[in-house]
Amino acid sequence: MSERVRQGLAMIAILAATLAGGAMWFQRGGMAPAAEGAMPGLAASLGGPFSLVDQEGRRVTQASYAGRFLLIYFGYRYCPDVCPTELGKMAAALDLLPATTQARIQPLFITVDPERDDPAGLKDYTALFHPALIGLTGTPDETRAAARAWRVFYAKQTVGRDADAYLMDHSSFIYLAGPDGRALRFFPPETTPEALAAALHRAVAGS
Repeated sequence: MSERVRQGLAMIAILAATLAGGAMWFQRGGMAPAAEGAMPGLAASLGGPFSLVDQEGRRVTQASYAGRFLLIYFGYRYCPDVCPTELGKMAAALDLLPATTQARIQPLFITVDPERDDPAGLKDYTALFHPALIGLTGTPDETRAAARAWRVFYAKQTVGRDADAYLMDHSSFIYLAGPDGRALRFFPPETTPEALAAALHRAVAGS
């Protein structure tokens, strides 16, 4: 076995262990509290300030939405299934809430594919789901910083031999931050719109 092959196998093993560790973190440290809504052990380590560009082409930061709860999902426009499902869930949950409660929540869709997701494209895409949903993009470095703050995994997966034909592997959790920008909870993919709406209502009512 050549040294290059050994190094490649070692890297694969490290990556597998890292992904497995992340899955166990979500299952043991995150998923159970998410069902109840609270994240006492994780709130201090999730979230943080960001600097991105919204779908109108304006530079925004977390402070741009101060005073509102942030409902955040990381994904990309060309996602074939998971992103439409989760964004549809967010939209359905918001529509289950009273208008006064909805007004206190800002849903955000942060792309993990800034190479293809420009502001104009995001504006067309978010309009398919909910009028309040805002798409955010940025440079690759800005995207990485935002994703790292929320512990979001993503990676490009080339399809075939065309380097421009690719999908993005990414973790799929919906996050909720309070009006002060601090993470409150996250919701795994199996969360229903009704459960999400109930959790949002409790969070807003308790603030």
